[in-house]
Amino acid sequence: MRKLAAFLVLLLVLVAILDRVAVAGVQKEIATRATAKYDLATPPEVTISGIPFLTQAIAGRYDEVKVDAGPMSLAGIRFSSVDFTLHGVTASLEDLVLHPERVDMRAERVAGTVVVPLATLNQKAPRGIKVAVDGDVLVVSGEISVLGRKVPVKADLKIDVAENELRFVPEKVTVSGGIPVPEPERLISYRIPIKNLPFNLKVTDVKTVPQGISISGEATDVPLRG
Repeated sequence: MRKLAAFLVLLLVLVAILDRVAVAGVQKEIATRATAKYDLATPPEVTISGIPFLTQAIAGRYDEVKVDAGPMSLAGIRFSSVDFTLHGVTASLEDLVLHPERVDMRAERVAGTVVVPLATLNQKAPRGIKVAVDGDVLVVSGEISVLGRKVPVKADLKIDVAENELRFVPEKVTVSGGIPVPEPERLISYRIPIKNLPFNLKVTDVKTVPQGISISGEATDVPLRG
């Protein structure tokens, strides 16, 4: 009886070790694919939720996979952080073990968040205009050129989401210096293209955060090929 109990304990330990070894292998494969697909400097941090992992692996379906890719540049836009949660990731365990280079790995749904930092917002802003965060509002200040003279200006920025771009529209514009400026909004409005978000995410929400702006999006039936 004692030998049987000892054997069962050993078996459980071996299964637990195998479970962790298997999850590490799949996490590495997903990280490798993400690194190749987006030409990342370092592999992202990948975490597969759910225990036991082997049950998911045998079924070839992983309920939730979290990916922290860190900073990333896409289509000339620098993001300070890129985080995703992949839901319903499917991949054959046999292919993962024997043929990782050709496995058909895809996610039923992807929810992601990217942060556009203030450095990027300022880089894309009109010359002489500085962007900052005031609570939950983006604000701009600086100088605009009118009739050859520099005129101080400040305003709040409203963010409109259009197809493939963010539009920054000034509100509550204040112009100093006593010089009349017709439609000052047009001098401090600008746009940032976002047509190449990872996994072809469709934007669902944009909000101001201390670091800049946070963009959330979703996509369905996403292939995870390198």
